[in-house]
Formats: sequence, structure tokens, C-alpha cells
Amino acid sequence: MVEKRRKVRTEHLERFRRTGRVVDLAPELESQPIEDSLSKSIPTQPPAEAVPRSQKAKRVLDRFLLVIEVSAVIGLILIIYGGIKILKDLNRQFAEALTPATLTPTALIVPVVLPSGHTPPNSPSGAQPNEEEIPRHLRPLYQTYQQVPIPTHGVEQATRIQIPTIEVDAPVVQGDGWEELKKGVAQYIGSANPGQAGNLVLSAHNDVFGELFRDLDQLELGDKVIVYTAGSAYTYIVTGSQIVEPTQVEVMAATTDPILTLISCYPYMLDTQRIVVQASLQGWE
Repeated sequence: MVEKRRKVRTEHLERFRRTGRVVDLAPELESQPIEDSLSKSIPTQPPAEAVPRSQKAKRVLDRFLLVIEVSAVIGLILIIYGGIKILKDLNRQFAEALTPATLTPTALIVPVVLPSGHTPPNSPSGAQPNEEEIPRHLRPLYQTYQQVPIPTHGVEQATRIQIPTIEVDAPVVQGDGWEELKKGVAQYIGSANPGQAGNLVLSAHNDVFGELFRDLDQLELGDKVIVYTAGSAYTYIVTGSQIVEPTQVEVMAATTDPILTLISCYPYMLDTQRIVVQASLQGWE
């Protein structure tokens, strides 16, 4: 195409020369390639070094603003996510608060020694709780048990005990601590109530505070023990007795059958062991 244009231009110049309408060009100008003139007319891209500094600063600022915008969007997403999670937690806590709690029975404190232990009244220090019979490593547990609150008296709990054979007729109180045993026969907290399935554990002193269980060793098989509540009387029949160490607390263990366990110190005025009498429920009225 360039050659064609050159040819046309040359023909025009020749025609104009013949008619005298143009003058001859200088040789160097006439021989200058058209391509050079065309190339000079096309502007070239300035070198990279020629870019103004203001444009570079603007690019850096644009990138910085872009990073800030992206960070703001990410932060907003995290805030929305955290708000949704907090709302879910609040709804869950509210639902749990409306759901009735499942009641679980409180585990009973396992006794470390059998109740009614004390020093004999004729000892130098007189009658008082005998902590020496408690194993040293179990004394903290014993102190914890002593702090268990006495439950409110209920209509199903024992109120009185009668043992006709040894002429016992005494009130029954809840708890078998030192102060409770001063008031009568004591029911171990957590043991079964009269007539119920389980082990009803009652204890009393043999040589102080009325000597209520002094003759417990005289009971024989088949003797009756009557335990009263607010509205009923339950009759137990003696099935056996034994002399045990103060730490043989297994005699107080829960049972599936309704039984009665009577405990007192032994022997009389020595109080180094315990006598344990057990009876099974015969009936009630």
C-alpha cells in the first residue's frame, strides 16, 4: 500500500512539474522515505521513568484504601458472625432455664465409725466424744459428717421406740451426734424410715444420758421392737446380734429388705466396742 501511495504521489508531482505548478525539491528532502515522515508523525509512549511522581503516590494511596476497605468488610463479617453466635447462646440458655432440672439424689456421707462412741463416765476426762477411736486419716471426713444439717422432721420418720423385753420406751430424734444422743435414741441421717425398704439405723448410749441401750445385749431372737411414726406403729423381730469394732460401719449399709439396726457402746463402762442388734420387719398397724 505504501508503494502504491508513493507511485500515485510521484505521478502527481510529475504532472505538476510539467504544468509548472511546483518547484523541485532538495534532493535530500525528495529522497526522504515516506516511512520516516509517517513514523515521526506517530507519538511514542514516554519511558517509564518519565511517569510523574504524583501518579505513583496516587497508585500507592489507591492500594492502601483498597486494603482498608477489604479489612473493614472482613471486620463487619466477623462482627455479624459473633452477634449471631451470642444470640444463639442466649436462646440456648433461655431454653435451658425453662427446662425443669433433673433432680439427682445427694450422695450420703459414708460413716467412718459407728455412732454413740464416747469415753466412759468414770474416765479422768469424764464422758465425751471419743475421737481416738477414729482413724487419723479419716478424721477430716468425720468432721465433715458432723456438719451435715439435721433434716426437718417428717410424718414418716421415727418418733418413738419401745423394746418391751428390756423396758425401753424413749423418743427418737434425727441425727446421731453428741448433742442429739443426749435427747434420746438417735436415727442415722439417710437411713430408711420405719416400714420402708432399707436399713433403719437407731443408736443410744449405754452408760450415760439415761442408759437407754444398757441392756441391749440381753435381747434374744424373736424379741419385739416397736418403732412409731406420727401415724403408724411398726413391729420388728430380732434376728441376731454381734459385737464389732467401732470402724465396722458395714452394719449400717443400705439393704433391699426393711430391717432395723440398733447400736450402742460395749461393754458397759468400757465402751471400746459396739453391740449391734438387727431385726426384720414383721408388720405394722
